[in-house]
Amino acid sequence: MRRSLRIGIQLALSGALIAYLVWQIDIGTTAEQIGSSNPLYLLAALAIFVASIWPLAWRWQILLASKGIHEPLGWLTKLYFVGYAVSQVLPTTVGGDAVRIVEHARRRPEAKGEVAGAVLMERAVGSAGTLVLVAVGLVLAAGRYDNIEVLVRIEFASVALVLLFGILVFSRRANAFLQERVFPRGQAVRLQRPLTALWTALHGYRSQRRALALVLAISAALQFVRTFAIWACGEAVGVNLSPLVYIILGPLLFLIMMVPITVNGLGVRESFFVFFLGRFGVEPDAAFAVGFLFFAVTLVAGLPGGLILAWRSVRGGSAAAPKTERAPAETN
Repeated sequence: MRRSLRIGIQLALSGALIAYLVWQIDIGTTAEQIGSSNPLYLLAALAIFVASIWPLAWRWQILLASKGIHEPLGWLTKLYFVGYAVSQVLPTTVGGDAVRIVEHARRRPEAKGEVAGAVLMERAVGSAGTLVLVAVGLVLAAGRYDNIEVLVRIEFASVALVLLFGILVFSRRANAFLQERVFPRGQAVRLQRPLTALWTALHGYRSQRRALALVLAISAALQFVRTFAIWACGEAVGVNLSPLVYIILGPLLFLIMMVPITVNGLGVRESFFVFFLGRFGVEPDAAFAVGFLFFAVTLVAGLPGGLILAWRSVRGGSAAAPKTERAPAETN
């Protein structure tokens, strides 16, 4: 599908979702709630999101280091900010991940497969950590809240997808089948080598269990902290719900936002807030206001990355990588 057509479809979907939501809410009431929101809570939410970029870059560094690619944490943090800024105008986090892969591949042209594999594995393990937090939240919420069965179904479906990805990546049989039967078919369109390099890099994490366990723990802890940014947005407009509700909402929202349905999740995010918070007695006006404020916080949190891009455009180019020794990665 051509890029312009794809973006047009995504914009149309965003517009349709927003139009439906606007029809469902009272715009005047929602605007009043947003305008009278508590700025201290919003500043707290912003601080949480900006501060969370560092541990995100740290878990990326851990995965790279496990494959013998050692990068300064400061450089990775800057690149994470850039990717986060770009994801504000591209389809969800996928756009930001693509930017990180491209930029890092320029720095490490001899290890493009490992570079892409680290970003994809970071995202996959991060999703697993998110699901762990959702599971804990649902267990704690059992018996306290009604009408959460659909959330349990979403959790089970997400777990199934993550398990399927894990089986495909770490199974020796699946790896052999893909390497011998599937990837060679991409030779005609010059995809065999990049696909093989990427999959070899992903499969190599089979032997990096300590790194994967550490990244999983960081991801679960990080998502727990980031849910309080959403809670703060709710408190800012007077939606007084237990943080436990947001421990369930936050991770599910982060997972849904990874699906590139619309540009920056526009419409999807707000619809999820209205759907989810509505199950806990929150009116659509207030739920939409929470979603809008959370969107505003994420936009402002992306400003440092935008400033880095602007500074780089003035200076021109990107720094070349220092020569380092890479440990051989296991591929079986």
